[in-house]
Amino acid sequence: MRKNCIFYTSFRDLIQLLLPYFWISGRIIAKNNVCIGVSMYFNIESSVKWKSLTPINKGWSSDKKYLIETNAGDKFLLRISDIAQYEAKKKEYEIIKKYSQLGINMSVPVEFGVCNEGKNVYILLTWLEGSDLEEVLPTLTEKEQYQLGREAGTILQKIHSIPISREDAPTDTKKQKKLRQLSQYEESQVRILDDEIAIRYVKDNIDQIWKNEPVYLHGDFHPGNLIYLKDGSIGVIDFNRWKVSDPYEEFYKLDSFGIEHSVPYCIGQIDAYFNDDIPEDFWITLAVYVAHASLFSIKWAEKFGQNDIDGMVRRCKTAFENYDNFRSYIPKWYSDEYRKTCKE
Repeated sequence: MRKNCIFYTSFRDLIQLLLPYFWISGRIIAKNNVCIGVSMYFNIESSVKWKSLTPINKGWSSDKKYLIETNAGDKFLLRISDIAQYEAKKKEYEIIKKYSQLGINMSVPVEFGVCNEGKNVYILLTWLEGSDLEEVLPTLTEKEQYQLGREAGTILQKIHSIPISREDAPTDTKKQKKLRQLSQYEESQVRILDDEIAIRYVKDNIDQIWKNEPVYLHGDFHPGNLIYLKDGSIGVIDFNRWKVSDPYEEFYKLDSFGIEHSVPYCIGQIDAYFNDDIPEDFWITLAVYVAHASLFSIKWAEKFGQNDIDGMVRRCKTAFENYDNFRSYIPKWYSDEYRKTCKE
């Protein structure tokens, strides 16, 4: 079956026409190398305007994601989830609507509802045309990378500025959750050598987290979820991991997924967020989040297979090196000398 799906008539009309002939386990399948589509979209009203549907297989989300192109040439992102996630996805849609009022470039929510005869829930969003920032960064100069990081830091400031609704205010600090996750790692079969210092650092400094007022987070803010737009600016996608939490928690994924693509970008994001005046408590707190995530992510990756486990182990070892096995709380990649080079 071809990966890309092209529809030569109305999407719903084509499904209706061919449904009796190609129905297998709830799906419309291919014949003569033409991909017909997936029946679960038939209940989505806007599908009458769709011309094509292309699966997006990138990322760790459990959502099924598709690029939709309409007969008018417009593009959208469709996310499909199990109906059991209805309330969570409804809330996600409402949160993304909040974020869309900030005036930032982002994938804007368009439609929310139930499809597939009540078996699935969907969110339809606008499509950001461009390239994954993580792929573009290595092709740019260090100064350009740094400036894009500063743009990202300014975007984060705006996201974190949204007043928290009373119903979204957290009732606990998540410290115990972090410690439980750490225990899961300690009891697992995927522990790495010489992890004791990092484990001890998290336990000894857990009270450093959640000292700031909680804010709305993107929840997965790194170059893999940013789009390099045609005008050279960046846009934000994939808000499905949103949360209300300590603002400093937003930054640990720079160590997980940022520095492997661009250190100047990561420096720029931090510099701009703090208006070039970074408090020392940020570094102390960030190191706790990095140490915790570096270890627990290995356990978390088990469900995705050995390749993902190996990737998390590699990132963990890099974090150990950058933080001198967590004897230091400022990473080696963030240096005044490098900052000066990026700014020149």
